[in-house]
Amino acid sequence: MDLRRIDLNLLVAFDTLMTERSVTRAAERLSIGQSAMSSTLARLRKALNDPVMVRDGRGLVPTPFAEVLAPRVRDILVEINDVLSLRETFNPGTAKRTFTVMADDYITVTFLRPLVSRLAHEAPGVRLLLRPTSDDPADQLRRENVDLLLIPREVLQHQSRDFLTQVLFKDRLVLAVDRDHPDVADSITREQFSVLPYLATSSANARSLAESQLDFLGIPHNVTITAGSLLAPFLLKGTRLVTLVVESLGRQVAEPAGIRLLEPPPPQMQPITQIMAWTKRTEQDSGHRWLRQCLLDLAPETSS
Repeated sequence: MDLRRIDLNLLVAFDTLMTERSVTRAAERLSIGQSAMSSTLARLRKALNDPVMVRDGRGLVPTPFAEVLAPRVRDILVEINDVLSLRETFNPGTAKRTFTVMADDYITVTFLRPLVSRLAHEAPGVRLLLRPTSDDPADQLRRENVDLLLIPREVLQHQSRDFLTQVLFKDRLVLAVDRDHPDVADSITREQFSVLPYLATSSANARSLAESQLDFLGIPHNVTITAGSLLAPFLLKGTRLVTLVVESLGRQVAEPAGIRLLEPPPPQMQPITQIMAWTKRTEQDSGHRWLRQCLLDLAPETSS
């Protein structure tokens, strides 16, 4: 194939099509019309001598050849981006840029608040767009709808090989109860825990890691209410409910929520490891590196 006769922008279009699996969404992503995207797909088919995407029911699926080609094209685009970014510098004091970060509400409250203050002083032109965790956060990162994903490693473990990751901190799970709970003193037995009404937590319609651990350990829990992780501690006051919360959140809200924190019922529960994840394409981006370093600077403060 003579590269002089190939528009290398077709590689960008191919990569976008493989990510979105939709001509319509790919067109939106590239800010072009659907007819233009269809024409681009036709050019790709001719250049590669392959259908690239074929109809399957109502959607499109890649051909086997396209599936093999996709990661190689992505690596090429990453390399090109890295080469073109070598001379780029990011000056937080003068930069005008928006970063989209996806994280649970509790991470935003316990971990990202200091970052908001830091940006105001060090990078007044940098905007932070915080998005709550979606049903499929890995897909949102893969499609580059977000710049950075803050998520428990245990949630992303089966897809972590698709991204670059860095551990931020570990957080323990602790038991939270009303400060004046009538049945719980300074500790709780497994039997007590299993009988008392349990407040389950969820994120993006998914069960929390706390409930998953309880199931794995074979600890029964009498679920009567389900709420978001940030709201849950504030629903305990004046009730016999018990719940599990991450310690960093529990300590911050214990006083205003009127709750006490105790060790969870035995056996010992595993800590939750919070990581940040990003795509290879943004690895060498100077602004992205600066943002990741900001988060690493904050991490020891939170995990101490």
